[in-house]
Amino acid sequence: MKGTLFVVSGPAGVGKGTIIAEAFKQLDGIVYSVSCTTRPPRPGEAEGKNYFFIGEEEFLRLADDGRFLEWAVVHGHYYGTRRDVVEESLLAGIDVLLEIDVQGAAQVKRKMSDAVTIFIEPPGFAELEKRLRTRGTEKSEELAIRIENARKELAEADKYEYRIVNDKVSKAVRSFIEIVKKYREDQNDLS
Repeated sequence: MKGTLFVVSGPAGVGKGTIIAEAFKQLDGIVYSVSCTTRPPRPGEAEGKNYFFIGEEEFLRLADDGRFLEWAVVHGHYYGTRRDVVEESLLAGIDVLLEIDVQGAAQVKRKMSDAVTIFIEPPGFAELEKRLRTRGTEKSEELAIRIENARKELAEADKYEYRIVNDKVSKAVRSFIEIVKKYREDQNDLS
């Protein structure tokens, strides 16, 4: 039985990482696909766990060779998902989760139409802006870019099969787990 590819998107600061981390504590048989990026690591991020941090020249070489399932420039940095890594897990019957932006999600859906798309959204834009300002991980110029990008990303939410409002983390985690379990049940019904 082949694994299912879950694609999760949502604006910066919406809590995607928190929801995924909590859901993974309760789910077996699913792996987080680690993307490549040209941005520098943030405090606490580890090579190969959060991202593969590579130079722009290497990134562009991999892109030119068609090695990415998707890639994009987001907030001024390159991000991409290695196709071979995702396909190996899926063929082994392991579910894969991609946490990527809306541009990347659209690319993946074109290449893998059976991917399940999930959009995490805030209870309101004012709350999202507050979360971004209080987390303090970006300089003011980067923060302005993220706020503007959040507006654009929220406008894409209707293109996703599922939408989860992160007004309460425990509720959002439950919703995410229910989606994964639904697809596993469907896969079992087909076998």
